[in-house]
Amino acid sequence: MDNLRKQTSILSYWTIRYLIIISIGLLITALTTFWWIKQEAMDNRMQTTGLLAQEIADRSVGPDGNIEVSQNLTALIEDRKRFFKLTVEMCVIITNNKGQLLFSMPPLTEEEMQHKLNDELNDVRSPEYKAATASIQRDGTLLGKVFVLQSKKTLKHIPQEEIGFFAIMLLFLIILSWLTIYLLARKLARPILKVATAAGQISSGQYDIAIQANAKEREINELIVSFQEMAGRLKQLEQSRAIMLAGVSHELKTPVTSIKGLIHAVREKVVEGDEADEFLDIALLEAGKLQRMVADLLDYNALAAGVISIRHDRLAAIPLLSEIVYQWFLTQDSGVSEPELTLPTTPLFLRGDPLRVQQIIVNLLNNSVQAKQQGIPLKLTIELHNTGRGTAEIIITDNGTGILAEHRGLIFEAFFRGGYKQSTLRGLGLGLTFSTLLAESMSGSLKLRDHDLPEAGCTFVLTLPLQR
Repeated sequence: MDNLRKQTSILSYWTIRYLIIISIGLLITALTTFWWIKQEAMDNRMQTTGLLAQEIADRSVGPDGNIEVSQNLTALIEDRKRFFKLTVEMCVIITNNKGQLLFSMPPLTEEEMQHKLNDELNDVRSPEYKAATASIQRDGTLLGKVFVLQSKKTLKHIPQEEIGFFAIMLLFLIILSWLTIYLLARKLARPILKVATAAGQISSGQYDIAIQANAKEREINELIVSFQEMAGRLKQLEQSRAIMLAGVSHELKTPVTSIKGLIHAVREKVVEGDEADEFLDIALLEAGKLQRMVADLLDYNALAAGVISIRHDRLAAIPLLSEIVYQWFLTQDSGVSEPELTLPTTPLFLRGDPLRVQQIIVNLLNNSVQAKQQGIPLKLTIELHNTGRGTAEIIITDNGTGILAEHRGLIFEAFFRGGYKQSTLRGLGLGLTFSTLLAESMSGSLKLRDHDLPEAGCTFVLTLPLQR
């Protein structure tokens, strides 16, 4: 119950987590970018400050080769500040070669100047300031120095307009990313929700579902198509199961009813003498049929559950197949002709259980006899050959009534019985299913080869592995 309460929809799950991830990612990217922009802004402004300091130094040399502070220097500085967009907190200091203050903007006293500069007059004393220094020289002689100071805070300052634009872009990217994953997740969740709803209907026994397979995504479209095919197959199997169980119940009930009626007639002296013996003989035959049907059902259940052990011996295929066919033909009446065998000229060795191979082949031959057409001699051909792929095929072909096209996909299903068997023979419809399980347990297979017309009869192909 706790797990059920914690579950959420795929739409909410992905969109919320994607929103958190993209927000954190973009926020980290924004902070990193913002820090980089501030560093670049400070470097660019310091370069500009250095150019301004050099320009002031060049303009501070008079015609006589001495330091001369121009009266227009203040106007020049203000003009350059506006042009280069420098801050109003900038401080310009000009000293002679002895470090004495000659000019400052804004005006400073000697003590204030010393407070801003250190004793060597070439570094910033306060960590809050950065200075650009230029030497005033004439013919290689140092006349003085120009210091242009700016606070680090103003150097890293970014206008509010740029910060606002950056924040709007960041928010826009977050919303766009979330909207993208939301639309994609919703598009993905819709067909999955439809399939989940249809699965719930199937679990409640409703197999008539309709899901439109028109998704553009190949994987989702294949999922819907496969689910529809599965639902149709389940519906078909459910219908077949109901019919088969009814048939199985009838087939098991019929001999029991016959046996009960026959024995009751003998016990109540309804029949006596030879007729009573005949009734008992019929009851024994019905009991034998019932015993065989129950044995088939038990064998099928045991093999399906993996209880029956299968041997994997080295089998000489040619003598084994010849002996199986010979023994089977001895038990047939005169209406069945001897099967025609086509065997390879070289020895062929299989890996499997000889008893199970015999069960499969005898079951296929008996089915061919049951499918014999009225008035037409039954013709059986059996072919053994090496496929060249590490397996051998035993191909059994008859000219019987064949199998209708609509029944070809169902003949290997448990309890399925073809039309001629339903009307003429008693059985549970487990022969081919049991034979298929036997073949697969020996690492082989049993398949029905397609024919163009039902009148062409049937061809079953038993594939078994070769002994390496």
